[in-house]
Amino acid sequence: MASFKELIQAEKPVLIDFHATWCQPCKVVSPIVKQVKEKMGDRVSVLKIDVDRNQSLAQSLSIQGVPTLMIYRKGDLKWRQSGVVSAEALIQQLEYFGA
Repeated sequence: MASFKELIQAEKPVLIDFHATWCQPCKVVSPIVKQVKEKMGDRVSVLKIDVDRNQSLAQSLSIQGVPTLMIYRKGDLKWRQSGVVSAEALIQQLEYFGA
């Protein structure tokens, strides 16, 4: 949890993909997140967090379903959505929050 708090303190936006290996929609989101990282490069950090391996973190953030995507900047949650999101929508959100 401490390292999570450190990671989300970044100046640039941090996109977090909460997922699970058994989750079919997560398998759809994974290449989308990869595509966003390739397009945005160093302007954004991307973290993939397996909710089954990080249950206490998922509970503390009230992750009810996967995939759940979040954008943090300077430690503040700026955006959150569950379900499949297009690469264009993610890029638009990341740019809005300073990427």
